[in-house]
Amino acid sequence: MIITGDDPEYIAFVKARLRDQFLMTDLGPLRYFLGIEVSSTSNGFYISHEKYIQDLLTHDALWDERTVETPMELNVKLQLTDGDPLSDPTRYRHLVGSLVYLAVTRPDISYPVHILSQFVSAPTTVHYSHFLRVLRYLRGTITRRLFFSRSSSLQLQCYSYATWASDPSDRRSLSAYCVFLGGSLIAWKTKKQTAVSRSSVEAELRAMALLTAEVT
Repeated sequence: MIITGDDPEYIAFVKARLRDQFLMTDLGPLRYFLGIEVSSTSNGFYISHEKYIQDLLTHDALWDERTVETPMELNVKLQLTDGDPLSDPTRYRHLVGSLVYLAVTRPDISYPVHILSQFVSAPTTVHYSHFLRVLRYLRGTITRRLFFSRSSSLQLQCYSYATWASDPSDRRSLSAYCVFLGGSLIAWKTKKQTAVSRSSVEAELRAMALLTAEVT
């Protein structure tokens, strides 16, 4: 359980009341929670998944030291029929699930994770090779963190984007957005649109509608 707020006295009161009702241990200031590392400074705090990434690399036995500059090649359009079916699809599903959780602190892998997640029902060798590319990218960027400033303004800045008819299997577009509170990134998503857009303008409008719903 994480207890947070801007009133130390009331936080202490809540802890005391919880101790009266439950057997609990106070672990002190937040540093690590469910794989997420938190580092506090005088200017703000950082959150990251560095240890989680290292464990993922070790678990997948990715012992070579190669790294890549981007998590996915440019203009790649994966399909269900690419490559040969994996002998153990359960492993692929588990590893992609790990990436989904990792994307909580790594918005830079949101797009490739969304793409790879579409093939968990019948993954192939090609899909797995692109998964390995994401791991190599993470190895080279393992120290990247999200920063939340203590002096950040309360002004929202929002950006949306759409890739028109980017899925070759059904011609549906992808919506993507990110939301900043001051200079701090607080929300982001990549999602396939529910209907086929007849133009790039329509795809962009659907992306803006998704973002507006999130901001509202």
